[in-house]
Amino acid sequence: MATRHVALDVLRGIAILGTLATNIWIFTNPEGLVGYIQGTNHATGSWAMVEDILQQLAQGKFLGLLTIMFGIGLAIQLRSATRRGRPWPGRYYWRAALLFVDGTINYFLFTEFDVLMGYAVTGLIVAYLLTMRLRRQYIAIVVAIVTHVALLGLITWALLAAPVSSAPGAGLSPNPYADGSFVDLIAFRAENLLAFRAEVIVILPMSIALFLVGAALLRSGVLEPRGARLRRRLMVAGLGVALPLDLVVGLGGGDAGLVVGRYGLAPVVALGLLAWVADHYADGRTAGRCGRILAPVGRMALSCYVFQNALAGAICYGWGAGLAQRLDGTTLVPVTVGLYLSIAIVLVIVSHAWLRRFDRGPLEWLWHRSYDLIAARTEQQTATTRA
Repeated sequence: MATRHVALDVLRGIAILGTLATNIWIFTNPEGLVGYIQGTNHATGSWAMVEDILQQLAQGKFLGLLTIMFGIGLAIQLRSATRRGRPWPGRYYWRAALLFVDGTINYFLFTEFDVLMGYAVTGLIVAYLLTMRLRRQYIAIVVAIVTHVALLGLITWALLAAPVSSAPGAGLSPNPYADGSFVDLIAFRAENLLAFRAEVIVILPMSIALFLVGAALLRSGVLEPRGARLRRRLMVAGLGVALPLDLVVGLGGGDAGLVVGRYGLAPVVALGLLAWVADHYADGRTAGRCGRILAPVGRMALSCYVFQNALAGAICYGWGAGLAQRLDGTTLVPVTVGLYLSIAIVLVIVSHAWLRRFDRGPLEWLWHRSYDLIAARTEQQTATTRA
């Protein structure tokens, strides 16, 4: 069990730092997520290719890994409930509700591309799906994948059919990322709630599939010695096949290629990455140097995820240091890479220091404390009703 948890913590740490590697380019865009989507404010000269490669290497892979890890975590909670003789999903809806609240706060205060709200909804759905027989769970995986592929095909077809335009998208005027206050950005996110949450809705079938796949992989022993053959197959499919295809399609396929890579090939790459890391720890070895660096970030995954968004926003947006507005095509890449490394180092140092004194990260503690209070009050109300 200890070895398994080492692998899980390391994988969560990789996923958290990997999502930052994707999102940091959004923070350093002077028009935030809007500019990132519209493709404005790119690097110039020889830096342009470096930017494309770095973005594609991170694009979607760590989002997929984080999603699979949430599914594995949900399956571990199910095992724990079963072992203790507790009903499932039981009061899991309170856990989902708290996660949704965390995501809502993160969305409005720090980042409009939050994933926690979507994970809360997905987790609630999958928690009930995990009560079904395995055959029905596998059918649910197939249905979710087919639905996702169909949506992905429609989106890709629409992008390929759209007329090619070389003109950049219209800039934000006024630009709340550069010129607005902290409150102005909150209002901007509130006004564009549906547009900014569209991705979460569209990828819901993919998220359900990856949650269920994560649970299935845990059952199949992907983190244990008995899962060696499964891990080899996942590594071949993810790192040997999907990763090269992702790079080719993402770098040369335009907007359609980016979509296919992020939502089609990247989740398969994530499975290969999971298998590669799990294979390193499956024989019971200790965390090692890299593992000791990454595991504390994984143990404080929720805190680190929110903190990295808050820190990047404070450095890049106009309400803070306003770094993004001072970048141009020649400075964008080196400054973005430097900023990513700086925040990653801060996360590692802070998580190590915090866990030397406390068992959980600050948000993890608050989350569990809130859940315990809700559970105690629910039990008290139930006992009173019975009396």
